[in-house]
Order: sequence, then structure tokens, then C-alpha cells
Amino acid sequence: MMNKKTLIRLGVVSVVAIVAALAIDHSRKPVSEFSAKAQPLAGDLKAQINDVTALTISVPGQPTAVVLDRGEGGWSVADKGGYPADVGKLREFLLRVADSTLVEQKTASRERYADLGVSDLGEADAKGIEVKIDGLPKPVDFIAGVYNTKASGTYVRRADEAQSWLASGNLIPDRNAKDWLQKDLANISADRIASVTITQPDGKTLRVSKNDPADAQYNIADVPKGREPVSEYAANGLASALADLRIDDVAPASKVAAPESATRVRYATFDGITVDATTWTEADTRYVGFSASLDKDAAEKHLQVARERAAEKTKSESAAAESDEADKEAGKDADSTAPAAESVPSLTDLESEVARLNSAFEGWSFVLPAHKTANMTKTMDEMLKPLEEKTADKGGKSGK
Repeated sequence: MMNKKTLIRLGVVSVVAIVAALAIDHSRKPVSEFSAKAQPLAGDLKAQINDVTALTISVPGQPTAVVLDRGEGGWSVADKGGYPADVGKLREFLLRVADSTLVEQKTASRERYADLGVSDLGEADAKGIEVKIDGLPKPVDFIAGVYNTKASGTYVRRADEAQSWLASGNLIPDRNAKDWLQKDLANISADRIASVTITQPDGKTLRVSKNDPADAQYNIADVPKGREPVSEYAANGLASALADLRIDDVAPASKVAAPESATRVRYATFDGITVDATTWTEADTRYVGFSASLDKDAAEKHLQVARERAAEKTKSESAAAESDEADKEAGKDADSTAPAAESVPSLTDLESEVARLNSAFEGWSFVLPAHKTANMTKTMDEMLKPLEEKTADKGGKSGK
């Protein structure tokens, strides 16, 4: 049997072993469990976010892949000739960085940086993205490496530090300058368009139009004898080119200018606005330039008619409210397409719209989504049934 001294020795050894095990287990726990290490990645950025004056994104071989600057006119993309930046997207990224905390301490060994994607950008195995935020007392500067989907965090290493970390959130920014552009350009709905005229470099013209905004479809002018449209609504797509118009890319018009041989497109609205577009291809990229103007006489005539129709609609609705029977009758006779009185713009409104359009258009050559430019370059032949299809249809009918 064990004597009392032996039992005491065994008890002491067991206690020591348990304490040692607990110490080892504690040392292996993530740094996030230590409040002293749960610190923000970017210091006081959240409190100073309105002081930021520049965001620079660098990738291997391209030290200024994206440069966003804040000037007197607001944020712009330096790499795109100073075109306006998407401020909402920029702020969202800055907030992500500001909210990020250091979750877990990772390697401090240069030889293992590549595994996390946090090597210096000059290294042969570099694959990270450097993010630098200026305008603060202490600039924020770090390399964003691999995003860990399971941990919902990004491996990072701050400038001039050997230590790398797992930081919370996705901190990998878009690395192409065009992705930071303000994409919204114009929004003239199709129901405002009275006519579209496309003139090809060889002088051939395609014109579609309708007489009233309430008309269901546009008519194609000067259809050759013996030809017919692909469908009765074939021309409607041409009028939608300026609706919800967003750009893919942009270049200063001084560097990418329209040649004399460009295709010309004219959009005329019912309310007197004309938008002229010029489109051409350069280095396998199709560009479009725009300008806008206002025909005040046409605008005044349209507005007068719109006001009269709105007044008639208001009168009809008032009469309809007097009785159920009148309501039914007014439902039959009232012009449902007439605008409400409060929605009819003024001439000043239209002048302001043209000024805004030209402010966005002037000095730039735009790259648009393919489905938009496709409707700017249509030819008469593309709008009509092929001759052979028409012949086949006739043959089929005669064979019945």
C-alpha cells in the first residue's frame, strides 16, 4: 500500500500536470479571446472616415492600379481622367475596413507570407492587394491577402510589420479602376421618346417614331416595298437605349475622340429634349459620346397640351367622385394616360434636365453595355424580315 508521503507526492504531480495542460491549452486559443488583442485593423479610421482624402489600391506589377482622390468637386478616379467615383461604393469599403478587427495572430515568418497572400508586392510570389488610405494623422496601409470563407475573414499584414493576422470581414477591394466609376449616366424612359433616327457612316438612315406617348409601338419609316418588320414591336427597343443608362467604362474625349465616320443617333422626346449620340469602334472597343439640347418652342407646345390633359383628368376624377354612377362613366371616358397635374414639368425643369445631362456627357467617351449599343447601331435590314423568309412564307401559303 502507498504511504501518506507517496500519496501527497502523486497529488502534487497531478496538480502540476493539470496546470501545465491548462497553460498549453490556453496558449493555443485564438488571439480573439484576449481582449488586449481584439483591436481594430485601422486604428481610429471609423471616427475619422470623413477626413479621408485618397484611396490607393496597388497590385503586383501595378503600384497604382486604382487611385481615388477627393478634390473640390468630390471624389474622382484618377486613372480614368478624373471621372466621378462611386461614392457609395467607396464609403462602404472604408466602413468595412474601419469595422474590421484583428481576430487571430498568424505567421510572422517571411517564408510563409505567400501561403496567406500577404507577401510584399515586389516579391515574385506576391498575390495580395495593398490598400492605402490617406488624409489621416496616421495613414492606413496594409496588404489584403487570401479571404478565408470559413472564418469570414481576410489575412492581412500592416505596412512595416512582420506580424500577419486574420482580420474580420472581406477586405479585398476591386482592383480595376473602371469598377470604381460612378456608373449611372442618364435615365430617359422609353415612353418619353417620340422618335429615334440612326444614320450610318454610309448615309443610310433608320427612323422610328410614334405620334403619342400612349401608342403601343413605334413605326418604322420608309420601309422598302415588299418588306415588313420582324414584328409589330420590333422598333420599341430602339427607344429604350437612354432608360436606366449605366456605363461600363469611360475615357476622356480628348484622348478617344469620335471620327468623322461614326454612326449618328438622334433621340427626340415628346417634351422637346434632343439627345444626340455618336458611336464608333476604336481598338475593338465601342465608344459613345452624347450631347443634349432643348427645343423651347416644342417643349412649350407639349407642356401646354400636357397641362390641358392633366386639368381634364382632374376635372373628370372630381366628377367621378360625386356618385357611383358618375364614377363608372368617368372610368370609361377618362384619359388614363393623361398625367396628373402635379407631375407635369415646367420649362425650367426641362432646362435643368438638359443642363444635368450635358454636365454628365461633356468631355467623355463612354463604353456602354452591349445591349445598349446594339440598339444604337441597328440598320433597316435588321428591323425587317429577311427576303428569303418572306418568300418561304408565300410559298407555304400557296401550297395550302
